Amino acid sequence: MDVKIGIIGGTGIVDPSVFRPVKEIGADTEFGKPSDRIRIIEFSGRHIAFLPRHGSRHTIPPHMVNYRANMKALKDIGVERVIGLAAVGSLKEEIKPKDIVFPDQFIDMTKHRKLTFYDGPKVFHVSAADPFCDDLRSLAIKKSRLLKLPVQDKGTYICVEGPRFSTRAESELWRIMNADIIGMTLVPEAQLARELEMCYLSISSVTDYDVWAEKPVSTKEVVETMKMNTVNVQKVLKELIPAVPEERSCSCGEALKDAGL
Repeated sequence: MDVKIGIIGGTGIVDPSVFRPVKEIGADTEFGKPSDRIRIIEFSGRHIAFLPRHGSRHTIPPHMVNYRANMKALKDIGVERVIGLAAVGSLKEEIKPKDIVFPDQFIDMTKHRKLTFYDGPKVFHVSAADPFCDDLRSLAIKKSRLLKLPVQDKGTYICVEGPRFSTRAESELWRIMNADIIGMTLVPEAQLARELEMCYLSISSVTDYDVWAEKPVSTKEVVETMKMNTVNVQKVLKELIPAVPEERSCSCGEALKDAGL
């Protein structure tokens, strides 16, 4: 079975009325087991691998996700492009709840995660100057704009360890660092994809303003925003996936070239 596109995200995104289930794969890797079984789903004639990042019942907190096993399991079944879905907070007034952000940069503020496949004896220093696939980002932005969705076509995602949220002082610091959105799952997912020479795209949906803003929100408001975000992300995927070329023309597949010692 030819499965070249993988989606990592919450289980609610895979609507059975849109994505037809085909089979499930119980994966294991040299880095342990991934968060859950990989579901192969069919959409618009293409087979897609879906992996729930936090498990099918959302029992794995962000700091305990086995990111290396997740990415390696997808690589092992032939996935070349990964779409990472994330819920994030906004650090800028102009980036509003319900916006979809396609980050082009990230800042890593995690503390205890396994960040690389290369702990030795092989050593690679992989470039992270442009950590996301430009081709996949450009295509996703184009399709989102055609849908007339509220889109931010670039931004810096600051990734924190979690599972707690930021203090007000930390939130103000992230703003001084010129970060745009904040979340807990992008790192090391994006850089591990690069080490495996896979394309990576983040579709980051804004749920609320981070605590720098004097804009208190209720749980009910956040839940309602997340529901709307899920609908909008599904719309993006419906347009994006059929438009992804079968063959890659980006440089992601050569990320290890000249990176080894």
